[in-house]
Amino acid sequence: MPRKKNATPTIESEIAFIEPPAPDDVSILQQKEYLGVRMKIRIISIFCYLLLCTCLLNLATAADLSTIMMEATCKVVGKGSIGTGFVIGKLDPDNPPRAFYTLITADHVLRAVQGDTVVLVFRQKQEDGSWIRTEIAVMIRENDKPLWKKHPEVDVAAIFVRLPKSVITQLVTTDLLIDDKKLLEYEISPGTELLCLGYPFGAEANAEGFPILRSGRIASYPITPTKKYKTFLFDFTVLRGDSGGPVYFVLNDPNYGGTRGIGVTMYGILGIVVKEKNITENIQELYENKEKVTPLRLGEVIHANFIKELIESMTAPKE
Repeated sequence: MPRKKNATPTIESEIAFIEPPAPDDVSILQQKEYLGVRMKIRIISIFCYLLLCTCLLNLATAADLSTIMMEATCKVVGKGSIGTGFVIGKLDPDNPPRAFYTLITADHVLRAVQGDTVVLVFRQKQEDGSWIRTEIAVMIRENDKPLWKKHPEVDVAAIFVRLPKSVITQLVTTDLLIDDKKLLEYEISPGTELLCLGYPFGAEANAEGFPILRSGRIASYPITPTKKYKTFLFDFTVLRGDSGGPVYFVLNDPNYGGTRGIGVTMYGILGIVVKEKNITENIQELYENKEKVTPLRLGEVIHANFIKELIESMTAPKE
């Protein structure tokens, strides 16, 4: 098909296919068949083009979620303690578009701190698109009393914090926290691939202080109901400094509901890393007893449902 030099490209020019030429001496029936073939080719071309656009859009969504979680995750440093935390927005009931910055981490990370303050390692975005490492001091105790709130059943803590607006460009809200209903709907099960952000041994990904991204799979069963099975195993090595890190998933073209969701992306926060799974053995010798700890290179993750419960139970801070 001839194409003008400066003509706007059509879908046909972007997707290669062979179009049979129409002979001059064909019957009306053959002409109809020829037009029918052209129409089918055009429809298939448009479908392939739209499918490609949808897949690219979903890949962008996956990349965006990881970027958002990168910005939301910070290192938590205090005297005698180091860990990971991430910020979620608690919506203001009196002004829904507004949200309060809520730091989520493992309770034992804050309890182990000797003193009244911790330092959060974040980044601030500059006008040229670069980032600068930023340390923000946060008071966690006053008169020896904790200012954070712990979930009554699990090792999860939350505390409201004040942050510069340039630290987080897109705030995560509780809508991304996956509950039992979503776990069943998305058919999250053993073998599902997960992503996790953290600071193993306090290490940072770069000079700007971003966290390190790792991946693994769900390594235990059952997953639900989360009220009974509060944790699950995650196939990745937990190191000191990882506690409090967010665990989330991004699934492209997932299999669920008996079909394959072509062009579909499912994502959400599944929980928080709290400790490494170990086996402890008591070895009795002639003159003494020894305890041998063998790491299984597995992480223990608390379900996001408990994070959601904790945030919802917190009273909005006063100005």
